Order: sequence, then structure tokens, then C-alpha cells
Amino acid sequence: MYDQTRAQQPADQDQHRAGRRPAAPETLLPPAERDAVLDRLRKAINTFADAPHEALKEAEGAFDDAAAQLASALAQRRRALRERWREQDPETHAEELRLALRQYREITQRLIRT
Repeated sequence: MYDQTRAQQPADQDQHRAGRRPAAPETLLPPAERDAVLDRLRKAINTFADAPHEALKEAEGAFDDAAAQLASALAQRRRALRERWREQDPETHAEELRLALRQYREITQRLIRT
């Protein structure tokens, strides 16, 4: 049976109840892409004193890259989640649907907190 109260609890509460440590959230961007954006941002910060306009252009480019990569990663994650629950048999066990709901909630909460 679907437990609405349990589904509305924070994601890590189920793990605490079971005596497990919460897992670190999965990064939305692969490390290489994240590091490249952060390198560009550091470069912009470090060159600001000598070339402020160029530094701002570099920072803007880093921001635009990060936003585009994040949008792409979120769209891909959404497609994967949707395929998982939409392709299920109508008699799908409620637990599978609850897990999909939890994943949507976790990603959405991370976006709002960020």
C-alpha cells in the first residue's frame, strides 16, 4: 500500500531509520565538465585585476556553459526517470513508483537549495 506520509519525509530519514548513513547526492554534472567550468571561473577571478572586462566575459562564459550543461543533464535525468516509471506495467508495485517519486523530489529539492 502507498504510504503518503513516508513519501513526504526527507530522503535521508528512511536511511536514518534503518541505521544507514545517507549517501552523498549524485553530482548533476560529470566531474570533468564541472572542473572545466570551475577552472574558467578561477581564471576569470585571477585575471580580474589586470583585465576586468575580459575576466567578466570569461566568467559569463563559464556561467553559460554551466547552465547549458546543467539543463542538458537535468533533461537527460528526467527522460531516464520518466522511461522507468512510464514503461511499467499498470500493475506496477507501489514501491517502484514511490522510488521514482523520491528521485523526482530529491532532484527538485537540490535545485531549489542550490
